[in-house]
Order: sequence, then structure tokens, then C-alpha cells
Amino acid sequence: MTTVLVTGATGFIGRRLVPALVEEGHDVRAMTRRPDSYDGPGTAVGADVSDRASLDRALEGADVAIYLVHSLDDPDFERKDAQAARNFSAAAAAAGVGQIIYMGGLGDDDDDLSAHLRSRREVEGLLGADGVPVTVLRAAIVVGHGGISWEITRQLVKNLPAMVVPRWVGTRTQPIALDDVVRYIVGVVGNEQAMDRVFEIGGTEQLTYLDMMKVAAQAMNGRTIPIITVPVLTPRLSSRWLALVTDVDATTGRNLIDSMTHEVVVTDTSIRDVVPGEPLSYRESVRRALAERQASEEQR
Repeated sequence: MTTVLVTGATGFIGRRLVPALVEEGHDVRAMTRRPDSYDGPGTAVGADVSDRASLDRALEGADVAIYLVHSLDDPDFERKDAQAARNFSAAAAAAGVGQIIYMGGLGDDDDDLSAHLRSRREVEGLLGADGVPVTVLRAAIVVGHGGISWEITRQLVKNLPAMVVPRWVGTRTQPIALDDVVRYIVGVVGNEQAMDRVFEIGGTEQLTYLDMMKVAAQAMNGRTIPIITVPVLTPRLSSRWLALVTDVDATTGRNLIDSMTHEVVVTDTSIRDVVPGEPLSYRESVRRALAERQASEEQR
């Protein structure tokens, strides 16, 4: 039995991942800063990536550690995420962890990366700085109920009868279903073929952000909404606009929007050799995200 520590166990990906790992027969430690309030599967473990001593305790005896931590809602997120990765790398090495799995961001290394994507690359390197093999899964937008990028799309379509949008909506991306992200993470746990490798993961289609909004509008409303593209709308203005019409805070919104001017598509499909299976389409991803949201609202 593999002992797996999942950081961010109560987050967007973590709360779906932990049950899937338990179902696979792993001994799962769900790491959270508030273990007393954790009510999910696995064993709750209290730790904070900014506190090295707490990480030493959480990682003791772990075979694999899954790192799902970021600080996008903090203006100083690059420094905070870098220090957290240093702490985690050192603690994982000291504990004898055999593999760290990290969710990074898609993007061409030769491109002039945004601060968000640049930080993701830096964290990739820092997590392996003390010798623990790192498996990186790079994704663009993850479509699932509660995901920040998906929520921006859903709420814009829901709240606006028509949209004036910046020209970056013409940038191509490759969204991926949350179910596929979980499937890929579970598939690389302890997998020798995945050690010290970077994989690109995505859905079946390369779409512009405009295409994504049109598909979401059709799924939600049964019709498209009028969308007008304007030549200039800076990331700062875009983030303020998002804060007005969605519940995504301006800091997080701006950090994400900075990345939306960069094309982020899959150019290497080698993950399918390691974790076989056809990913879901964007339409199916949207359908599942909306269905989960409805089920969640009905349970309240």
C-alpha cells in the first residue's frame, strides 16, 4: 500500500482527488491547515507549507506527495510560492519521499511568460531541488465546479446579457475536465514511467476563450450571447471588470488574465502512453461541471 500525502486536500482538485486515491487502495493523508474541520476520506493531517516543522511531521513515512498549493490571491504570490516550494522540497527529501507530483501550467518556455506561469515554472524546479523525483502535469484551464478559471467563464455567461471583451479572448487554450486531471494524477502515483518527467495534459480540443464562452452559453442558456471584441482592455481594467461581474477577487483575476494573452495548448501527448485513455470533450466537461453545481445546490 502506498502512503500518499495530498496538500490542498480541501481545494478544488484536492477534494476530488482524495476519494479517487482512497478508492485505488492508497493510504491517503489529507493535508489541511484546519484538520479539525476536515470531514472527507483519508486521514486528516494538519500542516502549512510556510511552516517547515509542520511539513516534517506531515511527510514522515509518506511515499508520494502531491503538491496542489498556490497563492494567486496574494499580490506577493511569486515570493510566497517559491518559499513554500523550498520548504516542501527540503521536508520531502528529509522524510525520504520517493515522488512529488505537481500541477503546473501549460505554456511555451520560449515565450515571454506571465508572472503566473513563470512562478509555476519556478516551483517545478524548486520542488526537485533536494533530489526528490518530481512528476509535473502541466494544464491550462481545468473545467469543474468551483475551479476559478471555469467560474470566471460560467459567471460571465450567467450574469451578462451581452459582453464587451478584450482581444485576448481570441487566444487559443486547451481546457481539460477535472475528471481527467484526477485520472492523470492517480495514474502517475508511484509510476516509474512518470518519474522526473514533465507531461502536458489537455482535453480533446484547442479552443479560443471566445469559443469556450459560446459553448458554455449554449449549455447554460440554450442560446449564444452577443459578444463584441474591443482592441484595448488592459489586464488591470479586465481584472476590475471581472471583480464587478463575478465573485473572483481582482488580485486573482489579474494574475490569471495576465496568462490569457499566452497561447497554452498541448504539444506533447506522451502522457497517454503512461496513463492511457481518451480525455473528455469540452462540451462534456461543461456538462459535468454544471451538473455537479446543480447537485451541490440541491444538497444545501
